[in-house]
Amino acid sequence: MTIVFPMAGLSLRFLNAGYKIPKYMLKIQNKTVFYNAVFGFKHYFENCNFLFIYRDIHNTEKFITDECEKLKIKNKILVKLDDETQGQAHTVMLGLEKARIDENENILIFNIDTFRYNYILPDFDYEKLDGYLEVFQADGEQWSFVLPGDDKNVLKATEKERISNFCSSGLYYFKKSKDFKESFRFSYENKLYVKNELYIAPLYNYLIKNDKQIKYHEIKLSDIIFCGTPQDYERIKIENNIS
Repeated sequence: MTIVFPMAGLSLRFLNAGYKIPKYMLKIQNKTVFYNAVFGFKHYFENCNFLFIYRDIHNTEKFITDECEKLKIKNKILVKLDDETQGQAHTVMLGLEKARIDENENILIFNIDTFRYNYILPDFDYEKLDGYLEVFQADGEQWSFVLPGDDKNVLKATEKERISNFCSSGLYYFKKSKDFKESFRFSYENKLYVKNELYIAPLYNYLIKNDKQIKYHEIKLSDIIFCGTPQDYERIKIENNIS
């Protein structure tokens, strides 16, 4: 399995708020946001590949290398992008292609600004499963959403369109990287943009329509920590008694 961290975003909210470095470089109790996000997958440091897709601003390549050494990740793959992308799904697509990830490789995608400590793959029948989204229940319109069916099946996934109480944590599993690529190409060719970006959650709709088995796994909101905005970051700092 390859665990993918897209990190080619511009961190505009942080830059506009006066921060001088990308959010993944910011510190929380002497550990970076990057470290905290990746550390949640420590159970897979020995046996999985870790793919980091980035733009080399503020010497990010060296930063990733140094952080991976601290984390003791055995197999890391770094992919540098020269230009801005059309959203997280586009970033992942470019990373998979440039890294030449095998078409049949399992991929697990997560955000570099979210902390999901002690992550373990949920108990699914992975022989039959083609993909899954991790979800929690919360208010608000800012999330990706899934429409739940029987037996934890996903009937539909949306971005910024509240179709249920089940919100995506930002963790996405695809049994085969070729399924992700095929779904992305369909979305790209049919211009299925949301606010001028291509998001990952809606890609599952293509697979669902093609009779692929897509499930959801529910966690508690307390199992996850978001650090995607300056307000989130400052709140976490206060909660950890740091300035």
